[in-house]
Amino acid sequence: MKLWRFNGGLPSLAEHKNESVNLPIEHAPVPAKLVYPLRQHIGNAATSLVCVGDKVLRGQKIAAARGLISAPIHAGSSGVVTDISDHLIPHPSGFSAPCISIETDGLDDEIAPVPHSSFQQLSIPELITIIRDAGIVGLGGAAFPTAIKLDNQSKTRNIETLILNGAECEPYISCDDRLLKERADRVVEGIEILLHLLGAKRAILAIEDNVPDTFKSIQSAIAVNNNHAISAAQIPTIYPTGGEKQLIKTLTGKEVPSGGIPADIGIVSINVGTVHAIQQAVIEGRALTSRIITVTGEGVNTPRNLEVRIGTPISTLVDVCNGYTKLAERLIMGGPMMGFALLNDEIPVVKASNCILVASKHEAITDKKAMPCIRCGLCASACPTNLLPQQLYWFSRSEQLTKAEDINLFDCIECGCCDVVCPSHIPLTQHFRYAKSALKVQNHEKHLSDIARDRFEARDARLARDQAERAERLRKKKAVLKEKPAKEELDAAINRSKAKKQIASESKG
Repeated sequence: MKLWRFNGGLPSLAEHKNESVNLPIEHAPVPAKLVYPLRQHIGNAATSLVCVGDKVLRGQKIAAARGLISAPIHAGSSGVVTDISDHLIPHPSGFSAPCISIETDGLDDEIAPVPHSSFQQLSIPELITIIRDAGIVGLGGAAFPTAIKLDNQSKTRNIETLILNGAECEPYISCDDRLLKERADRVVEGIEILLHLLGAKRAILAIEDNVPDTFKSIQSAIAVNNNHAISAAQIPTIYPTGGEKQLIKTLTGKEVPSGGIPADIGIVSINVGTVHAIQQAVIEGRALTSRIITVTGEGVNTPRNLEVRIGTPISTLVDVCNGYTKLAERLIMGGPMMGFALLNDEIPVVKASNCILVASKHEAITDKKAMPCIRCGLCASACPTNLLPQQLYWFSRSEQLTKAEDINLFDCIECGCCDVVCPSHIPLTQHFRYAKSALKVQNHEKHLSDIARDRFEARDARLARDQAERAERLRKKKAVLKEKPAKEELDAAINRSKAKKQIASESKG
């Protein structure tokens, strides 16, 4: 199929995939303790459904979605709830947040799954409900509740193309590649479910051209499935070709408008890990309680991909990979480009965790000194979203946030390409993240201010209206009081006139 080229990117970025991709997926053991942050997704945090002392089974819902944009959470194994309190979570802030802790019992008892092998007989709302109840979110890293995404786009029924994102462009991460090597048949089955749900005419599963064995596995699974609406495509290995907008541009030549979503141009893009979770939820009847995670880096003895129960401490994963090496310097959740550092290895993995990078000193270089910008323009050439990083940097640094927003700050995908090519070692992405956060706070405060102003103006209008109504009532009352004597005099005059007429009539008689 014809392919297009997006702007910028890094075609020669070192991949570091071979360290972890060659070993088969191994099931990590169930740890003695599972910890579940109540916020593992974009939107509202889930609400706990359990109390300390409650016994739970694997797959049991322990936290319910709160509000429209939210997702439930399910226990990863059987055990007893021992604590519901703040615990360190995987987040760049290093903060703690409310979590449910479960002490596992070693039995791994599971609630009975409810499979739906004949998914074609289910209605769209029924499929959406199954996906929502399974707690599925985007497993590529965004963690947006998948049911909301599919529900909104299935209602319009104008989706032409479904894109399955298997382009694992960030260095070190290989979990999706290993998934497609071993479970391509399940992923293809999940694609069929999505085609039925969305009413899309075609589906394209995209992977990079540096994994030919994986491409063969996908082609074989598609051939066995014999659904002509599904195809596979090899795309150039250019970072960040796995970005949603960049992948859409590469496959279709279309561009998602600034501030828009792929559905605006008739496209839905979903990560292959999410597709596998949908297949498990619908066909197997199982909630999202585990996912595949890459554990890699020079700081771990045996890099590999593990299927891990969500809530497992990172220390358990490192133990499965035969422990730390002497080179271990830093823990990073995600890849070296878009990941973030962790405080310790007791932090649990969550639904959005796709990689634990145990980095050595040279894999996580943090001591580069930033120098003044030399205006070379390399950052603009490398930007895959056609932004002006240099201008964004000046606006962000000088707190001119509105100007940064005006030149599409929020289109930045924080891929880090500008950081890599900058000869002055300026941490551009950090400035953009700060500016985005500050703008969100500023816009939220403005929203609250607007609400307060509207309330004040509504109160003033109500008081003015009440005052006007009181004045009108008083005017009417005065008018009535003023008219009363005149009416009484008129009545008296009429009565006198009648009396005179009566007297005159009686006199004549």
